[in-house]
Amino acid sequence: MAPEPDDGGLRNTLYRKVTRSGRSMTPARRLLYRVAAPLAVGIIRAWWLMCPVVAVRGAQHLDEALAKASSLVPCYWHQHQLFGAKYLLEQRSRMKVGWLISPSVDGELGARIARRAGGHVIRGSSSHTGARALRDYYQALVKEDISPVVTPDGPRGPRFKFKPGAILLAQMSGRPMLPMAYAASRAWRIKWDRFVIPVPFSRVAIALGPPRYVPRALDAATLARLQGEMESELRRLFEEARSALH
Repeated sequence: MAPEPDDGGLRNTLYRKVTRSGRSMTPARRLLYRVAAPLAVGIIRAWWLMCPVVAVRGAQHLDEALAKASSLVPCYWHQHQLFGAKYLLEQRSRMKVGWLISPSVDGELGARIARRAGGHVIRGSSSHTGARALRDYYQALVKEDISPVVTPDGPRGPRFKFKPGAILLAQMSGRPMLPMAYAASRAWRIKWDRFVIPVPFSRVAIALGPPRYVPRALDAATLARLQGEMESELRRLFEEARSALH
């Protein structure tokens, strides 16, 4: 297929038959993904079972947000994806949870895993298709009642810096951000991005903060202030989750 005119030269995109990296969605790759996706979901679910969630602080904040609207913007650090996703997927009887996943050939595996786990998928890249990704986030949030998870530091970092995407999305949509964090009694951290993986049979605690609404009128100074406040809130929630383990 010919590339879309505004794809920005995105590498490995599904909009191209042959990508810059030389990878394309071949029958062999499709078969590999078909086998790998259920295997990956099985491993993730086994990990969730081995690491029980012993406490959830602030669950009433999710109730409060959903009482006002059927969708919201969950926010947690990229490093907290594993059990942040678990908690949100457990709420899927009353909310539709979604993730932004690259529209690349490589991203197809992640998309299949998310769908098989019970989530919804928004294909886009905050790095390469930022404006289009924000538009697609908005469409999912407001038109389809999907609650798209935002990891405000993203896999590329900088770590623990709250980039403005979630705030702008909340401003545009009128939906609240819902900050979240988790802590484990013992955990490994992947060196390159500090992704947290609880050690098997460790205990996990989750903390949720109050829903945060963003005013329609938003200037640069207010945006910077909100970024700082959300960074502080996510740090506070991590400490609250840690304290719940004791």
